Amino acid sequence: MDVHAILSCVKRGGGSLVLATIVNAEGHSYRKAAACLLFRDDGERLGSISPGCLESDLQLRVADILTRGKFEIVEYDMRSTEDFSWGEAVGCGGKIRVLLEPVEGFLRDILCEIHDRTSNGESLRLHRWLERGAVRYRLVFGHNSRKSAVMYGDGGRPLLIETEYSPRQRLIIFGAGLDAQPIASLAGRLGFQVAVADWREDLCTNERFPGAQLAVGQADDAVRSLRIGRKDYVLVCSHHFRRDKQWLEAVIPMAPAYIGIIGSQSRIRSLLDGIERPPSLHAPAGLPIGADGPEQIAVSIVAELIQIARRDAPETWRGEIRNVGGRYLFGGGTEQADGDAEAVSGAVFG
Repeated sequence: MDVHAILSCVKRGGGSLVLATIVNAEGHSYRKAAACLLFRDDGERLGSISPGCLESDLQLRVADILTRGKFEIVEYDMRSTEDFSWGEAVGCGGKIRVLLEPVEGFLRDILCEIHDRTSNGESLRLHRWLERGAVRYRLVFGHNSRKSAVMYGDGGRPLLIETEYSPRQRLIIFGAGLDAQPIASLAGRLGFQVAVADWREDLCTNERFPGAQLAVGQADDAVRSLRIGRKDYVLVCSHHFRRDKQWLEAVIPMAPAYIGIIGSQSRIRSLLDGIERPPSLHAPAGLPIGADGPEQIAVSIVAELIQIARRDAPETWRGEIRNVGGRYLFGGGTEQADGDAEAVSGAVFG
């Protein structure tokens, strides 16, 4: 589940919410650290941290979390070969720790701010750690190459997790024909912000591409209005030779992260005649899975986009926390005199 859907749910408000975040994963696990899941008080969920078995157990804790208004850390140990109640069901045999937090007060404010800033194209990081019986938060602004989901020490205090939030990656589809619709739909469901450009006003509509950014006009005008940049993914699929060539000539100088072309090898060679192939070009677009028909082709193309996005993401890092600045935001809860030890309420399985 797209983390931006969780942020949007928090931003919309209404009802009580509990956020579950994997803060540590040892061994093989279905999801890694920083994966999150949002529980609503009406029983609905957004996101996942396992194939479904851990969600059910965590769901049973939601009412108590909301009643007490305090966090809880739950540990699931599925490494034991003697206890198949968890390991066999999850199919991973790892060990994970999950932080459950009521989404209220400072945490709600932080998540709303993250939503607003990522929607405006900013990247930022959220630090969480335990101190005197409460979860503490530090929101750090500005782009950083470090990947989310790390565990390390912060001046002797164990940092629960650092999570990096980035704007949604944007896929710009040139050509609003029938084959563009399943691509736009699938890419949108899998977390991409979708834009569609076409010179045909009757095809480039909200009804045909719900939720997509639309740009109607000639190639140069559409490239300018969409402000295509180096982080964007671009797909060419209008099947109109002259206009596809004009689009390529307009978009290649913008050096987007991905340029894909749908079509045969012979047509692609003709399109690129006189044009220098950029390193980001994928032609024909899509992974070679033997796709047949618009839906399968959409799967192959979006799978390739995900593969490239994962390849370009910075690696997870471990090390000492630096003095990165930012402001401190402190979570709720009564401070305990004995410090961190009293902050962890754990249940161990396996």
